[in-house]
Amino acid sequence: MNKKNVAVVMGGYSDEYKVSLKSGQLIFESLDRDLYNVYKIVILKDEWYFLDENENKYSINKGDFSVKLNNESILKFDVCFNIIHGTPGENGILQAYWDAIGQKYTGCDFYQSALTFNKKDTLAVLSKYGIPSAKSVYLRKGEAINVDEIIDNLSLPVFVKPNQSGSSLGISKVKEKSELLAATEIAFKEDDEILIESFLNGMEVSVGVIDFKGETIVLGITEIVPQNEFFDYEAKYEGASEEITPARIDDETRIRVEEIAKRAYNSLGMSGFSRSEFILMDGIPYMLEMNTNPGFSPASILPQQAKIYGISIKDLCGNEVEKALKKNAG
Repeated sequence: MNKKNVAVVMGGYSDEYKVSLKSGQLIFESLDRDLYNVYKIVILKDEWYFLDENENKYSINKGDFSVKLNNESILKFDVCFNIIHGTPGENGILQAYWDAIGQKYTGCDFYQSALTFNKKDTLAVLSKYGIPSAKSVYLRKGEAINVDEIIDNLSLPVFVKPNQSGSSLGISKVKEKSELLAATEIAFKEDDEILIESFLNGMEVSVGVIDFKGETIVLGITEIVPQNEFFDYEAKYEGASEEITPARIDDETRIRVEEIAKRAYNSLGMSGFSRSEFILMDGIPYMLEMNTNPGFSPASILPQQAKIYGISIKDLCGNEVEKALKKNAG
């Protein structure tokens, strides 16, 4: 049997690249060596390179995503395992490039990546499928900001967040009218478009959904209990939150959350790993966002959920590679 060449592609251009390197390491270690030759590729703003077992770097030929080793053999990949969080691996840029050169890859296609990276557009599409979300106001950089009108519309407190940014970067919770403009400036540092959302007072849950062996399944529902005001970067990556899997909810609510999370996944034509964030208020799940390339380091929510569900990381990752191999390239 010919072993397939799998490149675990990690890094990225955003502040999330450090998390992506940890996620990539876990996937690199977990893929079945009896089935695959597994390689590491790191994509950063200033360089794309292949990393061999001795940590030597070889640059990537962007024309066909191949690697020239020691001026003789050329290494090409049957599948790229995309585990870049944020740009360019979670917003469609890398997927569109791979489509153009005929390179197969894991996860969702470029359209789903681009759409879900845009919080406003995702929630607008999903509202058509009966999936509720918070009331919000959308602003572009340079537009006049009418503070009184926004607060009359949404009431305090509100959340101010970049429209396109991962890992809770640039988000503020605003409790006083006087804090709103400063919060918009913080969000505008991350993106040229921002959302101001009404506060939903309820339990935050994170729901892992994947397509596994031809079926859309909910891996788990994790309750997020932040020590901070909300599930911010520190809570997400520096342990300042308690994550309880399964969430402490009754069966009726659990079934409702599972149904809505699956509907969101299927409505968008998703594939691969996803993690959706909801606030449960009076038993109703309100959607905040969907991540199409969520954190996958050992401490991350999705691997924890898989473990409890009873799917090994090896099988979870192997399933992604096998699906990608069956996809039509280009």
